[in-house]
Amino acid sequence: MTTNAPKPEVLRYTAFSSTPDGGNPAGVVLDAAALDDSDMLAIAADLGYSESAFLTAPPEGLAGREGRAYSIRYFSPKAEVPFCGHATVATAVALADRIGPGELLFATPVGTVPVEVAEEEGTVRVTLSSVEPHIEEIADADLGEALAALGWPAADLDPAFPPRIAFAGARHLVLAAATRARLADLAYDFARLEALMHRLELTTVQLVWRESATVFHVRDPFPVGGVVEDPATGAAAAAFGAYARELGLVPEDVVLTLHQGEDLGRPGELTVTLRAGDRRVHVSGTGTRISQGDH
Repeated sequence: MTTNAPKPEVLRYTAFSSTPDGGNPAGVVLDAAALDDSDMLAIAADLGYSESAFLTAPPEGLAGREGRAYSIRYFSPKAEVPFCGHATVATAVALADRIGPGELLFATPVGTVPVEVAEEEGTVRVTLSSVEPHIEEIADADLGEALAALGWPAADLDPAFPPRIAFAGARHLVLAAATRARLADLAYDFARLEALMHRLELTTVQLVWRESATVFHVRDPFPVGGVVEDPATGAAAAAFGAYARELGLVPEDVVLTLHQGEDLGRPGELTVTLRAGDRRVHVSGTGTRISQGDH
């Protein structure tokens, strides 16, 4: 950014909650055309949120979408990340405040992500559709290192949910706790888990506990982003949906509810929809603006 260029407006929105004190806050810059990588990283670091989103003009293939297509990039306080669900939701809500609800297209570093924004009785709800997902196994040694970094004995895992790495825009290690108490007790070795995650190219570790057939509680350590824990993680929710479907843990047509942030005092709710014959995972949630006095 040149020294005489105007400073960009940095908006603050929360995703997966209809109140500013819930969900996951994100910074949103709706016009980042004058910013370079170092500028975007500096803004993200100054905000201190787990991620911030930066919009520019769409690539040529998405041009002509009547102002509803954009290129988007995501930065944590420490580095760029390939895809971020909660910052996508936050950005969609910010755009809805300016251009109204409807369909959006985001050209992300991992592919095009369609987004639907609807408004009902003053509440904005956003649904993003993931890129093509996949899952892969994790080596026993890497799993052992992850558990050691978390301080979780292997006996505390739910055997019905085998550990896997899942991708629906970003890579997440899915580990299922056998009890809610195990999930609630999160005090991990930051540097040790960060080193493993860098080696495996993970964005977060998706820790889950099954409350019922379709209701889960989740937590997401995010040391590679410079924060201990992400309060509500749309990319990990999409990855978990792909994981659950690929392993046959849920029906082909199902709506899952993920509760996240309760242990941080920022409760949020993520809805994951799977449809037979549709490879994409659909993640939905509400969002709202954070005023200067709320953050």
